[in-house]
Amino acid sequence: MNNGFWTVVGFTVKNKFRGKAFLITTIIIAIILSVVINLPYLFSKFSGEDKPTAVGYLDSAQEQLSSQMFTSTGIAALLDEYYQKQEKPEIKMVAIPDAGSEEANEKALKQAVSDEKVDGYLEFKAATDGGFPSVVYKSEALLDTGSTRSLQAALLSIKNEAVLTGVGLSDELKQVLQAPVVIDSVQISTSDGAGSVGQGKTASQQAMDIGLVYVILFMLFMAIMITGQMIASEITAEKSSRVMEILITSVSPLKGMFGKIFGMFLVGLTQISVYIIVIIVNMTLPHNLDTLKDMNISLSEVDPVLLVYAIIFYLLGYFLFATMFAAVGSIVSRTEDLGQAVLPITMLSLAGFYICMFGGLNNPNTMLIKVASFIPFFSPYAMVTRLGLSNPPYWQVWLSIAALAVSIVIVGWLAAKIYRAGVLMYGKRPSIRELRKAMRAYKG
Repeated sequence: MNNGFWTVVGFTVKNKFRGKAFLITTIIIAIILSVVINLPYLFSKFSGEDKPTAVGYLDSAQEQLSSQMFTSTGIAALLDEYYQKQEKPEIKMVAIPDAGSEEANEKALKQAVSDEKVDGYLEFKAATDGGFPSVVYKSEALLDTGSTRSLQAALLSIKNEAVLTGVGLSDELKQVLQAPVVIDSVQISTSDGAGSVGQGKTASQQAMDIGLVYVILFMLFMAIMITGQMIASEITAEKSSRVMEILITSVSPLKGMFGKIFGMFLVGLTQISVYIIVIIVNMTLPHNLDTLKDMNISLSEVDPVLLVYAIIFYLLGYFLFATMFAAVGSIVSRTEDLGQAVLPITMLSLAGFYICMFGGLNNPNTMLIKVASFIPFFSPYAMVTRLGLSNPPYWQVWLSIAALAVSIVIVGWLAAKIYRAGVLMYGKRPSIRELRKAMRAYKG
């Protein structure tokens, strides 16, 4: 019995590993993952985002003699001082000489942008009440929100500093007034230590868990879709080429189905392992580690409990959907009809993925996510989301695991019966009535 099973497993694994399509696809996806992970760094290098944005302003000698509190030249000088204090200045102020008239000045500023001396320039309009002037940032870039936000924060700081100095506050009082209010976010557990998973997480741990849940959901979805499709297409191809008739003479249909499922599991596990190694290697590159450090995220804070449960739900979710894909593949005689046949299974997996990606990541404690975590087709996604982003009680986690395990047994038994009957049915896709008759008639 076991010899036939392992023969199918070995044949399936070797057949896939020897195929050029599998190797090429794995390499291409690994390259895409590497590019995506390093995309922000590549953008910063090629777009020059690591250099400060050059912002021009009109350097008017006449304004320097003005008695007004806020002049454009004075504000620009304060902006330059503000950004020079930064470790990595976002903006560099560039003085453009006064051309003598408003029209000539506008032309000179635009020419500086055209000559790429500056990326944009500031235009000041004096306030009628002698207060802080209104400021306009002009550039060729569409919706240059990054530079605008940075300039807005700097101008607000300069304005507050000037006002506080004007009312005669001491440096000590100004520091107290300008010091930011620090508030930390800590996730807590309202259940006792024996009744919930985890005992609260800091902001950095929460950020790490959100990223980990995001990766796990994508990996699970990819594993189900890619490996499930491979199982269904392999079975359908063998059936359409009449290889199935030879296989069932030496291996029972039941061994053939579960051998193919387990063989594809090993293939998919190898593929996923390659992707995980690629992700880890790229994430540990110096520039990516610096980015994670700036975001207060440390790879050492990965929750081992979450990883263990993620592996459990990954395995259970895979085998549940794999048996369904195998059953559907066995009743399809032509590979052209396979896409339509597996569409309902694909939609089930897609629904679970979307529920968590667009609902669970923002609020894992909604009733929808809680209910979905007990529905076997959705629980591999939903319960992993709850485990990573909240503290569900242990009994709920293990109830979800038990429901998923029971579903695998039921669906596996039904899939085995469908597979035994379906592999010998050729021609058009059989109706439910025909399939039921064949399942009752087949006793082998």
